[in-house]
Amino acid sequence: MELAIQAAPVPPTAPELSIVVPTFNESANVPELVRLLTLALDGIAWEVIFVDDDSPDGTSSVAKAVAQREPRVRCLRRVGRRGLAGACIEGILSSAAPIVAVMDADLQHDETILPTMLAAIRDGAELVVGSRYVDGGSSGSGLSSIRQWGSETATKLARRFLHIELGDPMSGFFMLRREKVEAIAGSLSREGFKILLDIVASNPEPLKTVEVPFTFRERQAGESKLDSLVTAEYLGLLFSKLSGGLVPVRFLMFLAVGASGVVIHLAALKVFYHGLLMRFSWAEFAATMVAMTWNFVLNNQLTYRDRRLSGFSFLVGLVTFYVVCSLGTLANVGVASWLFEMHSGLWLAGFAGAVMSSVFNYAASSVLTWRK
Repeated sequence: MELAIQAAPVPPTAPELSIVVPTFNESANVPELVRLLTLALDGIAWEVIFVDDDSPDGTSSVAKAVAQREPRVRCLRRVGRRGLAGACIEGILSSAAPIVAVMDADLQHDETILPTMLAAIRDGAELVVGSRYVDGGSSGSGLSSIRQWGSETATKLARRFLHIELGDPMSGFFMLRREKVEAIAGSLSREGFKILLDIVASNPEPLKTVEVPFTFRERQAGESKLDSLVTAEYLGLLFSKLSGGLVPVRFLMFLAVGASGVVIHLAALKVFYHGLLMRFSWAEFAATMVAMTWNFVLNNQLTYRDRRLSGFSFLVGLVTFYVVCSLGTLANVGVASWLFEMHSGLWLAGFAGAVMSSVFNYAASSVLTWRK
């Protein structure tokens, strides 16, 4: 009796294109985005990778449920890590497709231009950007006036200081060959929202780039994670790249917050001393507490937005920040006094003390207040 030989199953076609979609609280948009991608990418071997930052609304569960009936859907759930840039990098590196695209889950990016972008890559382009600011593109009504101004300002700064000639360097919709990210992955910042600028600025040679126009749509569901603070975060990335990546983005943002705290301190001192007629020592103490509280709140909203504290953790963080800043002041005075006694001069001693306290406060608060 002959044994029947069962043929091995034919493996599915390996994807040529991976679409990486970073998500946070986008459960309502995931099924619709998959449906739209299916329509737009007919005839193309593709997959979509949702990289979810452990969304409270169960986005990863929704994506995995969709994946049960659609094998082209994958979900990477990140626990204990936040940030769009880091999510994009992990998603790109997890792909085996030679070409990767990055787009948002909010349905504001026009998925119908993906075949056009892919055709440009096939024709030799190394990077294709979905652009709102080239002929035929538009930001539509999807951007607030503040975000519109921030986006235009950031574009001008990128051109002036980094000599990047992209029409829309703040775009979150782009496609490139995976090998281009693989080669520079170690130098990319995991912080912030603007991964495209980082990729372009970090490549040792200019990428052969094509820009494809599209109209930015209105968000249909969920809430935007991008607010006016994104522009400040972008500036931090810009200056970090100007330093050759030696100064971390987060540290630059920490310094900027500290500088604003000096202004708050002086204003509060004037109110307490002249307005409330407090003794100078008490007015100075009260102004210091106001400035430290200001710095903590702003750092919590901006510098450490990916580790943002709330509820009881917010109060605990505030207390630890007071302690860290107090110790930083001692470090400042100690170093400045030692240098002054060594006849280093008033300004050099004062500057060195300020640098010491800034570095100490940044390092200590990262470990104690906003620890991972």
